[in-house]
This record gives sequence, C-alpha cells and structure tokens, in this order.
Amino acid sequence: MEATFIKSIADLSVYEKESELLARPEIAVAGRSNVGKSSFINMLTGRKKLAKTSATPGRTRLLNLFDLGSFILVDLPGYGYAKAPKSEIRKWSMLTDGYFARTTRLAHTLALVDIRHEPSELDKRMVSYLYEAGKPFTVIATKADKLSRAACGRAKAVIASALRIGTDDIIVTSALDGTGRDAVLARINSVFETTEDNDGER
Repeated sequence: MEATFIKSIADLSVYEKESELLARPEIAVAGRSNVGKSSFINMLTGRKKLAKTSATPGRTRLLNLFDLGSFILVDLPGYGYAKAPKSEIRKWSMLTDGYFARTTRLAHTLALVDIRHEPSELDKRMVSYLYEAGKPFTVIATKADKLSRAACGRAKAVIASALRIGTDDIIVTSALDGTGRDAVLARINSVFETTEDNDGER
C-alpha cells in the first residue's frame, strides 16, 4: 500500500481547505491516548515509521493527514490523557469535535479500544456519538498480542457488551504481529464498494 504523510493541522479552517484540495473520501482513526493509534496506522500501511510512535501518551495532538491513494486517513487527537493541561485537552477535544462537525468527506471511522481493558466512559461516548450521528464506524480492538486467543475472545465479548454493539462490529488487531490487518483493509474496501453502489443508484 502506497502511503505518505501529508501534514499536521491545528486549525479547522486549514483542514477544510486541505480536504477540499485533496477531494477524496476520508477514513478517521479515533481512540484514547496510548491505545496504539500510531502503531495501528503503521501496521495498516505497512510503513513502520509513517506515524510517529511514542511510549508517552497524548502525543497525537493535531489532525494528522495521510495519503493512502484512494482515500485520506485522518488521525485524530487522542483523548483521555488526564495529565495534560486542561487548556491542551480542550484544544484536542475541539479539534476532534470540530472535525466530525465540519467534515463532508468522512466515509468511515475506525474507533480504537485497548482489548485488555473494558471501554472507558470516553470510549463509550465516542461510539455513542458516532452511532447517534449516523456516522458509520468499526471498533478496532488493539494490542491482541498481549492476551491469549481465548482471553481475546472473552475480551471481545466484554467490549461488545459495554459498547452495545455486535461482536461482528469489532476487529481484533495487533500491530506487533499484524493480526487483523487484512480484516481492516477488507472492511475499508467494503466501505468504498458500498459508497460506489449507493452513488450508482442515484
């Protein structure tokens, strides 16, 4: 998969201009701090250093845009990093909320949760918002390599129950060994096939 970093954006008006220029559908990646968004993006694209990873939570503070050819991947600021200054947390929240409110090209959201933990209130709020706003999404359970296969199955059921979704709406992944990569790519492909079908019916 050809993938290149485009730019980091701190201002929603800049995002709107960039989105208009790029003129392609967008896939958003959302999740709490330290859920492994950067590692997930690197796994998905097959580029180990495309997205900058860090052991320190809260490093994704901007809208990061990546060109994946047929679509643009939008890495949203991580939420839930309590140690950050409140002013910074507000900025991140405004960027994420503003993105969802202003985007006209969002095709699908990949909502990341850590498979080792029951979804937080912020995770639940994110999924609830996407559902109520009618924005299609798939839940991605990261860090599957940290658990046994049996434990992953149990954790998937816990996540589905907490988020009030079906287990089929959750894809289990591991950036370490590539688990789930093909399934995520297949889900993205199906999103665009559905979009094309709908366009053809108009």
